[in-house]
Amino acid sequence: MVLESVIIPSEMEKHPKRMLIVGFIYSTIGLFLGLFIFGKYASLAGIFLTAMPLIVIIYRAIELEEQKDLEIHEEFSLMKEHKYIFFFFIFLFIGMVLAYSFWFSILPSGIVEKAFSSQIETIEGITGGNINVAGYTYKAAALETILVNNFRVWFFCILFSFLYGGGAMFILTWNASVIGVAVGNTFRSIVSSYAGADKYEILKNYFTAFPLSLSYMIHGIPEISAYFLGALGGGIISVAVIKHEYDSKEFKHVLIDSLDLLLLSAIVLVVAALIEVYVTPLTL
Repeated sequence: MVLESVIIPSEMEKHPKRMLIVGFIYSTIGLFLGLFIFGKYASLAGIFLTAMPLIVIIYRAIELEEQKDLEIHEEFSLMKEHKYIFFFFIFLFIGMVLAYSFWFSILPSGIVEKAFSSQIETIEGITGGNINVAGYTYKAAALETILVNNFRVWFFCILFSFLYGGGAMFILTWNASVIGVAVGNTFRSIVSSYAGADKYEILKNYFTAFPLSLSYMIHGIPEISAYFLGALGGGIISVAVIKHEYDSKEFKHVLIDSLDLLLLSAIVLVVAALIEVYVTPLTL
């Protein structure tokens, strides 16, 4: 009750950057509770322990956006109003990525393998058994394959939001952890490669490694933005189904707004895939 009660979406919308701290703290709490309580199952337990309080927060935020649908009838103004919750989501996600990448970077190898075993296995499946994703060439993957995979995640974000309110938070937390592991591993690989250098060279590369490791965020931010927009659209429809008759004027207005969000999210997802194939490899 404590974690989900601390955050008031209507207040956080005014200061969305604070959600970065929230994402970092909640992910850290979930990660270490998973390690201490669930042992070898920590990698998945940590995701659920992080997502559980966030689901309540996200559902309250979606209810707030659905209320705006009823109060604002001009479509362009309504989409502008949704931008606040959008940044609320994005900073939350970035905070989670930073938490997972930070702890993956500094924790001992034995703990890392236990805390992130499922994420490491997922990345190895993508890169052909190599966790060192810095050497993976994205251009080798067909754009079509990436689009199919991304739209599959997008579909489940919408479905989970529709069926479970803020249920898409489980999928998004999982994606944050996978990206965090990719970023953290790149950071560890770069720093370890200078293990034999003098202390000034190590310090120099320590501070240059992290920006380089964040290269994955170039396509990760628009990709996750698309997932959040899809989840928001699905969640608003879910709230509307509970509150309104299907043939009411209010329901039709909310449905149109939700479809606009879903269309926008699909467009952003295509752009993210293009960036992943043609831009991200140039930075690695």
